[in-house]
Amino acid sequence: QVQPVESGGGSVQAGGSLRLSCTGSPYNYRRCMAWFRQAPGKGREGVAVMYTAANTVLYADSVKGRFTMSQDNSGNTVYLQMSSLKFEDTAMYYCATGRLPAGSVVCPLDETTFPSWGQGTQVTVSS
Repeated sequence: QVQPVESGGGSVQAGGSLRLSCTGSPYNYRRCMAWFRQAPGKGREGVAVMYTAANTVLYADSVKGRFTMSQDNSGNTVYLQMSSLKFEDTAMYYCATGRLPAGSVVCPLDETTFPSWGQGTQVTVSS
C-alpha cells in the first residue's frame, strides 16, 4: 500500500492557525482518509475523517468548529485547516488511509479502518 505523506506542521501560539496536507494516497471510490493525533503520554485520538467520494466529513467533538478537513479538486491531497488552536492541540498528527467498510455509508473515525499511515507531522501550540 502507498504510504501517505504529511506536511505543514510547526509551532504556533494559542489562537493561531496551521494547515496540514496529506498526499500520496491513490483515489478509490471507497477511500476513507483521516487525521489522527497523539500527544506525549497519551493514546492516539481520531480528529477528522472523510469519505472522499462523497466529500463527507466527521469530526471529533474536541475540534468541531475549529478544524476543517477538505480535499483538492484532483482528490490527491487532503487538508486539515486548524484554527483557534489550543495548547491541548499539541501532538503528532498522522494522516491515514483506508476503505469504507462493507455496508457503510460513512467512514468511521476508528483506527481499525486505516491500514496505511504516514510518519506524522508535529504541531506545537504555545500558551
